[in-house]
Parts: sequence; structure tokens; C-alpha cells
Amino acid sequence: MAFDVEKVRAQYPALADGRAWLDGAAGTQVPQPVIDAVTDAYRVGVSNVGGPYESSRRASGIVAEARAAVADLVGAPDPACVVFGPSMTALTYRFAAVLADGWRPGDEVVVTQLDHDANVRPWVQHAQRAGAAVRVAELDPTTGELPAERVTDLIGERTKLVAVTAASNLLGTIPDVRTITARAREVGALSYVDGVQHCPHAHVQLTELGADFYATSAYKWAGPHLAAVVAADPWSLENLHPDKLKPSPDTSPDRFELGTNPFASLAGVVAAVEHLAGLDSDADGSRRDRLAVSRRAVLAHEHALATTLFDGIAALDGVVRYGAPQGPCTPTAFFGLPGREPAEVAAQLAERGLNVSHGHSYAWEAVHALGLGPEGGVRASLSHYTSEADVRRLLEVLADLSS
Repeated sequence: MAFDVEKVRAQYPALADGRAWLDGAAGTQVPQPVIDAVTDAYRVGVSNVGGPYESSRRASGIVAEARAAVADLVGAPDPACVVFGPSMTALTYRFAAVLADGWRPGDEVVVTQLDHDANVRPWVQHAQRAGAAVRVAELDPTTGELPAERVTDLIGERTKLVAVTAASNLLGTIPDVRTITARAREVGALSYVDGVQHCPHAHVQLTELGADFYATSAYKWAGPHLAAVVAADPWSLENLHPDKLKPSPDTSPDRFELGTNPFASLAGVVAAVEHLAGLDSDADGSRRDRLAVSRRAVLAHEHALATTLFDGIAALDGVVRYGAPQGPCTPTAFFGLPGREPAEVAAQLAERGLNVSHGHSYAWEAVHALGLGPEGGVRASLSHYTSEADVRRLLEVLADLSS
């Protein structure tokens, strides 16, 4: 592997401020190539699609390039599988509205306590309107894990949809999505997988996951604030007909996208995927080939840092890590200092130059299952640009605060 974290960090202007940016799960920073791509799109000029002039054709080309880039990133079979929107939450509500059409009393929907509320509430609300039952898979509050059987045991002949995260945004837990989606497929149910925290820390192959729909947010993997839902195949979208304006395109995936796409941000998406594909300097070949090599290098780097972080927290008497999963997980630690409010701890860390998140992080069901309530805890989440010095710095300050 030829992953050089200092070389990677040099591409991120924000990291020059000297702080330790340990809040990647809330949103990563942006490298210079992405900044340049967004700026260049505005500088050269783009117009709305459909015009008989170069700036309009340029916008159409950017959209097509962005669909192809995201398809490469997640291993989708076709760029036509990619639907863009302003956020994962907005897109999930969009898809919930169309997928819930036809649900009836007696039908069932399965959600989990491990998920971000954006992959819980839209399905619950639409199920309630339809009179369908909601079945909730409970996480293990001690380990923070979600054994596959806790989900699959709830899936039956009346199940219409299974919503599950591929990686917890709060605890980092990576459940066995393949087993869950396979069981959903056996009964003819659809699976909607939240990959927002999974995609930044995995080499994603949509077909291997077995997800019918996979959601990802570009601003969690060094891109602009933009999200995508990727279908398993174009046919999945062709058979869905969301509400739309009468003159809006009726082709797929365009008919799922409300209004005009943010062309400059989509240019940034293309640049972000290219950036991720080049994180290992020895990677070559097609973009998918380069992504495979670079993602493996990133995962090795993050795994080493996560081991240092998890072991370091475990060695601190005055720090409690909540729901520490023993199985696969992202480099995310959710913890607290007994007797201190999470907001207070996060503020003290910020004063020492450490950016961490605090609260419930919209993992509403999870914080309550852990017995913490909405105050939640403190979350440190590592990224591909995190250095060992960043992690050591956090552990040193936590040792000082806990003593």
C-alpha cells in the first residue's frame, strides 16, 4: 500500500488550522480538488439543462459524470441507478412516499434501534398512515451490536420493507446486512439500507450487500453537501412513480429529483470520488479499480487508528465507552465522563483544539436503548485524513479531564 496520510492531509486546507478534526461522522472536510471543481464550474459557467448552448450542455455533462462517479463508488451496475437530492433525510422521505403507496392494514415494516432517525421516522410515519404495523429490531445495549437474527426474526410474509443501517452513525456498529437483505428478498420485501456512515469506511459493492436501495451522503466522504440514493438496478426505479410536476421529466432517474440539480456541487462530487480513488498513489486502472485499491489502503489506516483509540479509551478509568461493539465497526467511539454533561466535555475538548460531536446525533432510538436519553454522549469519529497524532492528542486530553 502507498497511503501517505501526511500527503493526504496536505490536500485539505481546513486542516492547516492546527486542530484535530475528529468529527467526520458529522461531516468531513473538503480537499482542494473538490473546492477547485466547484469553483471552476461557477467560473466557467453553467446553465440549466435543455438549452442549445455550451453552458447548458456542460450542466448535462456534469450530471451524467456525477451519476457515473457515484455508481463507481458504490459498485452500482448503471449510472441510471443514481438519484440525487439535498440530503439523505429528504431523499428517504421522497422514497418512503412512493414505496409506501399500496401499503395496507396488516402489512408490516421492519426498522431498527441502531439506525439514524432518517431511516426510521419516514417509514414509521408512512406505515402509520397506511395502517401497517411497525416492528422494531432491538440492539444489544451492552455491546451496541445488532445481531442479524434480531432483524430477520421480525421479517415475515406480510413484510413490505426492511430499513437497516450498514453502519451506525453513533456507535460505528456494522451489522450483517447481507443476511438481513437476503431474508427480506426471500419474502418479497424491499430493503432500504442507510450507507451514510458505511460508505466512507468501506469498499462498497451494492450487489454483495443485496440492498434494493442504498443511501449515501457526499459530505461524509469529502464531497459537497449532497446525497444520493442508489438503486440495485435501473428497473427498480422504472417501476416507481413519485409525485412530480406535470412538465418535469418523466424519465428515470430524473423524475425522482425535485427541481434543478446543483450543478456545481455535482462537479464537486465527481472530484471527490476521483480524490478517493487516488488516495493510494500506487492505484491504477479504471476508476473502480483505483477505488478498490485506495479503499483497502484507507481501511487499513483507519483500522490501526481505531485500535489505538478504542484501546486508549478502555485504559482510562474515568471514561466510559458506550455500546462498544466487539464485531466489525467504523472508527467511531461514543463515550462519556460520568458526572459530566456531554456538552460540557465536548466544549472542554474544543478549548483544547479537538473537534468532536456530542448529543444524540439523531440516533434517537439508540440513545434511549442505551439508557442515555437525548443528552447522549460524546462522539469521536475518525476519517481517512486523521493522523495518529490526532488520536494521541485526544487520549491525552481525556486522561487529563478524567483525572
